[in-house]
This record gives sequence, C-alpha cells and structure tokens, in this order.
Amino acid sequence: MSPKITTTRVTSSQVAKLAGVSRTTVSFVLNDVPHMGISEETRERVLNAARQLGYVPNAAARSLVSGATRTVALVTPHSEHLRVDAFIPRMLAGVNDTCHAHGYKVIFEPIIETGRSGGSFIELVDSRRIDGLIAINTPRSDDVHLARLASEGFPLVVFGSKLAEHANIYSIDVDMREASRVATRHLLALGHKRVAYLGFASDEYHGVTERLYGYRDAMREFGFGLEGECVGFANFNAQSGYDAMNAMLERGPSFTALFAGNDTVAFGAMAALRKAGLRIPDDVAVVGYDDIPLAAFATPPLTTMRTSPYEQACEASSLLVRLMAGERPDELHSMMAVPLIVRESCGSRIGQASP
Repeated sequence: MSPKITTTRVTSSQVAKLAGVSRTTVSFVLNDVPHMGISEETRERVLNAARQLGYVPNAAARSLVSGATRTVALVTPHSEHLRVDAFIPRMLAGVNDTCHAHGYKVIFEPIIETGRSGGSFIELVDSRRIDGLIAINTPRSDDVHLARLASEGFPLVVFGSKLAEHANIYSIDVDMREASRVATRHLLALGHKRVAYLGFASDEYHGVTERLYGYRDAMREFGFGLEGECVGFANFNAQSGYDAMNAMLERGPSFTALFAGNDTVAFGAMAALRKAGLRIPDDVAVVGYDDIPLAAFATPPLTTMRTSPYEQACEASSLLVRLMAGERPDELHSMMAVPLIVRESCGSRIGQASP
C-alpha cells in the first residue's frame, strides 16, 4: 500500500520564526505595505526566509492587509451582448489579456438593478471587491454614478459614454459622430437622396445618439433636413435589426440607402430587405459600423466603419493599470481613428476613397 502523501502549507508564523521577527512584520514585508519603518536588513531577512521555506501568501489575507484585490471589472449594459454582439467579446479579450499581463483578474459584470442606486457595479465598488473599473456603452442613467466614482478617485475608464465634460473621468473612445458623418456622406456622395438610419439600440445610449447626430450632420450638409430623415431603432441583435427594418419598410418611406449603427443589426436589416424583394446594393445601399469579422463575408460583403475593439480595450486597460498604480496622466480623453472600409454592399467601387 502506497504511503499517503500530505502537503503542509508553510505559514507566516514559520517565516516569522526563521527570520526572527513578528508575524505582523512578515505581513507588512510580503504585502509591500509602505511607511511601516521596516529596515532594509529586516526586509531582506524576511524575504530570504520566505524563499527558503517556499512560502506562498494567501491571496485573501493579502487583500485584507493591502486593501488591493488585484481584480478589475468590465461593465456592460446586458450580459446578452456576449451572445449576440461580436464587438463586446473582442473588447473582453483585450481587457483580459492586458490585465492578466499586469497580474489582475477580470470580472465581467452586466449592469443589474439591485434595488440600490447605481446597481450591481456600484455594489462591486462599495464592497471593495475590485480595484478598478472599465465601463462600456453604459446608459445615460448611469452617468451620475460613474461621475461620482471618478470624483471620489476610484480608478475608472469609460468607453462609449459621452462623459468628457466630467473633469475626473478618463476615457478611451472613437469620435462616433464624425465616423457616422463619414458613413452617411459616403452614401450621399454616391447620389442617394433618401438615406435611412437604424440605431443599434434605443436612444438611451450615447453611442446611438452620437451616430444619429453624425447622420443628421451629413444630411444637413447635403441639403436634406428633417424631412429627408428615416430613423429607426433596433436592440443590439440581428433579429432586432430584422424587425426594425420591417417596421421601417411598413411605414413606406422610399429610402435607397441605409446606415446601420452596427454590423450585427445591419445583417438583420439586410435579411429583411432581401425578404421584401429589394436587392443590395441595387435597390438599397447599406453601410454598417464596427467591421466585425463576419462583415467581409456577408452577402454582399458589407461596407462599414472599422473600429478596433481589441486595441481599444488594451489601451483602456493599460490606462486603468496606471490609474490603479496612483498615476494621473495629463490626457483625460483619447480618441482612436475609425476608417471607412468600402465593400460591395454600398455599390461603390472597392477601394474608392470616402468623401
């Protein structure tokens, strides 16, 4: 019969005994607690004892001493986004890769109403379960809570929320209004006089309204006011794009082009157009937003504005790591470029420059 193998965990008491110091001193040294008046010689003695014994500190105990959890949260409006949207998973990958490289774990946290002001992500902060927060496309109703966290000095980076007026909030974003203006101008420059806009969600979200404003900017620039508008709103997924497009077609406006607020919604809208017997781009030209991986393989391949969610997430995470380390970069808001990628769905020649 083989002998039973047991593994005994080395304790901080053993480290303290070998180093000839108290357990409190061991805790302060191994958790790198500043301003404790511990000499360099004592510090080295503790570290050498820990290495000699193979001591591994308990993460929960370390958190209690240092006040750090080495955990950050990525907050989005709904958990459904991971199932229906290709943008959020790529952002999650960027956050996860960057934070792990700096020794942080990541919690994915959809916003849930919990009965208290600010909902679930405020509870995460107030319960001290996280050291930092990245918020993506949060609704306007959460602006006040994000502003409160930032004003209290909690490490926070936002994406897709127009909070630049708050002096304490750091953001990584794209100029969605300008990108949408470029997309709509491209369709208008091709000769379309009736261009429809389909938001990827309700106008409760900054990203939806910023893209709507860009669409309206271009329509006015080309001499088409409100009378030339045809506007609808979907709900993140392709099915909602399909349903919203059917509703727009039932209203009877004779639009010849569509700017969709994201590619996922555009796919659903294109299916509805085809079911109605309309050809893309012959009868209705289509431009999307995001350039998700499937956009190039749509039928026809989708012209779209190219965002870079993985790169944006990496930059946001790197900024958050700096904030958690106590840095305060001078630049509060960083804007990333969004180029137009021309494919067949808009009826333009591939590679044709945008206006």
